[in-house]
Amino acid sequence: MPDHTVTSFDVELKELGRKVVEMGGQAERLVADAMTSLIRRDTALAQKVILLDEGVDQMQREIEEKAVLVIAKRQPVAGDLREIVAAIRIANDLERIGDLAKNVGKRVITIEGEYHPQKLVRGVEHISDLVLEQLKEVLDAYAGRNDAKAVDVWNRDSGIDTMYTSLFRELLTYMMEDPRNISVCTHLLFCAKNIERIGDHATNIAEIVYYMVTGKVLPDTRPKADISSETTVAFPGRTVQG
Repeated sequence: MPDHTVTSFDVELKELGRKVVEMGGQAERLVADAMTSLIRRDTALAQKVILLDEGVDQMQREIEEKAVLVIAKRQPVAGDLREIVAAIRIANDLERIGDLAKNVGKRVITIEGEYHPQKLVRGVEHISDLVLEQLKEVLDAYAGRNDAKAVDVWNRDSGIDTMYTSLFRELLTYMMEDPRNISVCTHLLFCAKNIERIGDHATNIAEIVYYMVTGKVLPDTRPKADISSETTVAFPGRTVQG
């Protein structure tokens, strides 16, 4: 391959990686803003999250189109092909993360004006802090092509699951103690589940980064500690399940 073609290809790969990093930053901000809107009961910020999700969707489409074009034009192999496929797959996970942040924003708007003791939000805030840390670290692992950091994120997924299960039980307890909490706690459970799923997408990205860097695949299964889906609690007129 002529030198000028190699140089041009390198530029295209770097630009694709830059777009993924930029999209990751946007998705991370949406998650952070969604949680801030929940903690502060800020419906204006929640509405902003909902509107800005379209920008993340657009970036995903641009990355996919650019990646397909590079594959068609350059016919890459080995490590270069892994880089491009990783960009497509990570962009898909980031697009889903944006959707999940938007879902939290919608819940914030829905519970506006409801009885809403601040203590009910604390557990959701704690799990969101952990998920945001995971998301930041895995994006750093991608930007730095750091497979060891990716594995560290992958290994810590069970901590998020454990925290979510604990939060699930705590919110159910609040519902049983005071019927006024049932509605808002139900919405908070959905928020917490969305956040836990963001953690799952961060773990997916970790797997992709590891494969991109090493050419090897992490085990198919990882320890899961979320048992909320096995729990069903009935209240008058409604049933709550994780």
